[in-house]
Amino acid sequence: MGREPRPADPAVHPSTPVPETANRRARGDVGVMLPRDLPVRDVLPFARRAEQLGFDQIWVVEDLGWRGGLAQAGPVLASTTGITVGVGILPAGARNVCFAAMELATLAQLFPGRLIAGIGHGMPDWMRQAGAWPTSPLTLITEYVTALRLLLRGEPGPAAGRYVRCEGVVITETPEVVPPVILGVRGPRSQAAAGEVADGLLLAEPAAPAYVTASLRHLNHTSETADPVVVTYDAAAVDDDPDIAVDQVRAGLAAIGQPDWAAHIDPLPFAAQLRAHHAASADSQQFARTMPAAWVRALTITGTPEQARAAIAARHSAGATSVVLVPGGPDPLARLDSLARVLDGR
Repeated sequence: MGREPRPADPAVHPSTPVPETANRRARGDVGVMLPRDLPVRDVLPFARRAEQLGFDQIWVVEDLGWRGGLAQAGPVLASTTGITVGVGILPAGARNVCFAAMELATLAQLFPGRLIAGIGHGMPDWMRQAGAWPTSPLTLITEYVTALRLLLRGEPGPAAGRYVRCEGVVITETPEVVPPVILGVRGPRSQAAAGEVADGLLLAEPAAPAYVTASLRHLNHTSETADPVVVTYDAAAVDDDPDIAVDQVRAGLAAIGQPDWAAHIDPLPFAAQLRAHHAASADSQQFARTMPAAWVRALTITGTPEQARAAIAARHSAGATSVVLVPGGPDPLARLDSLARVLDGR
């Protein structure tokens, strides 16, 4: 069984930040993703339950055709009391930076110290469908994040660039606690840019420790922030029978043999075998369904509570400041309690 639920404190107003403790910084955070396909009636109960169970963070996603990231973040912040809410990711090509800064600044004002903003390129196919894929994605995201962080601090927008034009714009309603702005990017050049202009990285699933290590090598953090924020996503399932847990996360690995996931796979010792397995599979479902269990465990946070805790610890040791669990299997709301077993003893 998981931990006894942590009772909500009715005296704490939703906008009151919960101070980060030295213990939390030492061990690293554990978060959970709010699934994009969760029935709308379950969105806020999922967020409240995640906080009650003791997760440090909850992350909302913005994928084309599903739900908006900022539209989810506001109600999730308002319906909880202290959990950090991350938005990952907002595609740079989809929003004017001035108005994105206004939205983020407003949330950060209302809920101080509880917001992390993830910015990325967006999936190329989606962004092309939306008519928002630039000729130079790297130039766009570098200009965008540079401007966004200035605006969030109440400083004038920078000189006009190739894509971003907000020179002299000043946001007067700025937060006391400026939210970290991190880049959800995969490629070495984009990760290097994150080290120069952002507060850190968001690494999409699968984020095995070797991928975390390789990404931090690219990051070479030079921003004014002393320690980069490094958030990882991974499909996750916890069960006393580790084989059941493995089966619950297989569907979340169906896409990883495709070229867009090369950066995640290249650092792994079985990268060549995984690609051969993908080439020999009839489709992505067969690829995931027949993948060796040892690979599944390496690519996810899966197994008994002890095994899952070890996988989380390995990602923290590799440099992740927060490990975010993506619920595997049907009925994500019901899975929350089993995932929370990894928090026992913290």
